[in-house]
Order: sequence, then structure tokens, then C-alpha cells
Amino acid sequence: MNIHGRILGAPDREDARSALETLRAWAAEATEAEISTLDPAIARLVPGRAPDSYPTLSRAYPADFAVDEAYKDSLPDLQNGPSSLIVGARTQIQHVGISNFRLPIRYHTRDNGDITLETGVTGTVSLEAEKKGINMSRIMRSFYAHAERTFSFEVMEAALDDYKSDLESFDARIQMRLSFPMKVDSLRSGLSGWQYYDIALELVERAGVRKKIVHLDFVYSSTCPCSLELSEHARATRGQLATPHSQRSVARISVVLEPGAVLWFEDLIEAARAAVPTETQVMVKREDEQAFAELNAANPIFVEDAARAFAAVLLADPRVGDFRILASHQESLHSHDAVSLLTEGPTFAAESLDPHLFATLIHRG
Repeated sequence: MNIHGRILGAPDREDARSALETLRAWAAEATEAEISTLDPAIARLVPGRAPDSYPTLSRAYPADFAVDEAYKDSLPDLQNGPSSLIVGARTQIQHVGISNFRLPIRYHTRDNGDITLETGVTGTVSLEAEKKGINMSRIMRSFYAHAERTFSFEVMEAALDDYKSDLESFDARIQMRLSFPMKVDSLRSGLSGWQYYDIALELVERAGVRKKIVHLDFVYSSTCPCSLELSEHARATRGQLATPHSQRSVARISVVLEPGAVLWFEDLIEAARAAVPTETQVMVKREDEQAFAELNAANPIFVEDAARAFAAVLLADPRVGDFRILASHQESLHSHDAVSLLTEGPTFAAESLDPHLFATLIHRG
């Protein structure tokens, strides 16, 4: 074996060949630890030796390791990296953030003091074309900083201000989803039970303008007016027993609050019930079931009627600005649903609809 001494000048091919032979000879006799200490890549030079591209690493969790500011500053942050790291089109993203992180929030009720409810929060901000991304945990941290306060739209605004500032965004949105309990009396038996309403609260800022929006899913029974008349015709003309078809139906009522207006959850629920009184029941005895049949017969309703009935009560309320009504009558006669969409004002106007929009109008039970 030829072992060269110190090479003077630039090494040539023969120098490289000789050095490679030397490395292979050494690696054939060296331990894995010795190879890793010198250079893990040397393992590739030994035939039959599995290359190990990593040094020996600890497998024990370092429970005593403490993070100081210098260490935090050294951590990589790809989301705040240069625009050269952007994947795909370098264009603005209207909203990016987190969806449905949950926490308990305390709400005022109109009649019964405060109540704490599990709430799913979605927070998003706009992202400029030249920015790689956002640190999404800042949205959660901003919201948690205000979560101990009893809910109000002012609390939502404070949280939105914080994370909009932290993330240097021009538009932002917070949405809070909850199931709100309200005690409802039966029709005739004197019983009462808890009805739960899916509600979402939304604070949207776009181009410096903020809007406060409340969404309510209202579940009711819809008896088909046509089927009712046909059933009565069979009874009257042929003495034939017949029953009209009715079905569980869902309306999603979304309203923009006028500046300074206070609209309690209970107010919006009662407005929906006044428009369409055939709300599904909680506690039912025989006399209540009979009363419900009579109530449906007194209020037969097509899906078009439902949308307009809800619109009438909203148009009469000075606290309500723009609104949208989505209604779905989930037919017991047909294999499809009957649906309607009614909007007032520009907030909810749209040329295109989410293909699954009406499919979201379900009652989970």
C-alpha cells in the first residue's frame, strides 16, 4: 500500500485514488462510532457496509432541557421565510387560518344570567401575495387572551384586533359556533324541555369595514299545502282516509346586526318561531301530538312560503340589516329535497353557491 505524505499543490486523479484506498482500508477496520465521528459518509466507501448518514443521537426525552430566548431565536421559521419559498402562484390568499379549535366560553342569556358553552372557533386572516404564510398559533393565543371574559362582540373585536396586528393582515374573520339551550313548553300537557339551537357568531373585517353576523339553524315541520288539500278532497268526495305529507325542515337564518344593535339569541329564535310556528317539539304526550297535528294543519307551508315568512319578521326588525335565508324541506314524498334561498342586501349576494350548501342543512338530533 502506498501512503502519500503531504500533497503539495492541487491533488490529481492518482492522489484521489490513493486517498480513497487509504480511507477504505481504515474504514474496514474502524468501528461505526469512529466512522461517525470522522464523517458518516465514509461508510458508503466500504462494500457491504450499510451507510449511516446520521451521528449517534440520544433517544431519551430531555425533560430538563430549558429553552432560553437565544435558543428560540435560533429555531427555523419557514412560514415567515422569504417570498422565494412560496409554492405555486404568488398571489393573495383571502383567508387562511385555523378552524374549530374548541374552548369553553361564557355567554350572557336574555333571561337566565350567564351560561358556559363549548364553542368551536374559526379564525382567519388575509395573506399578501409576497408573504409565505402565517404563524397560526398566534390566532389561538390571541383568542385565549380574551377567552375568560364573558362573550360579547366587543370581546371578539379585541381578539380580532390582536391577531390582525400580530399577523400584519388587512382583512380578518372570527367565527364562533355553539349549541345554545333554551327551555321550550309543550303545546298542551304543561311539560317543558330543552331545545338546542345551532348558532354561529361571525365578526368580519374587509377593507376596513366590520360586520357582525349571527347565524341560526331553526328546525321545524312543514306540511305540504297541496298534499293537505288532496287528502281533504279524498275524504270529502270518496270517503277515503288520506294523510298529507310533512317532513322535518331546516332553515339557516343569517343576519347582519345594525351598528349598536343588541339582538339576543332568544330574540332571533322567537322571531323564527313567530314566522313559522311548527317548530319541532321536545316533550310530547298524546295531547301534545294531537295539538302538533292541528298546528301543522293550520300552517301548511311550501319552502317558498317559509323563506318569505322568515323574511317578513326580519324586515320588520330595525336591529337587522342584510340577511340571508336558506331553507330545506327534506321531503317525505319525494326522493329529493325542496330548497329556497332568499337574500336581502349585498352581504350575502352571490352568483355561485357551494355545491354542498343545502346539504349542510341537517338536524343532527
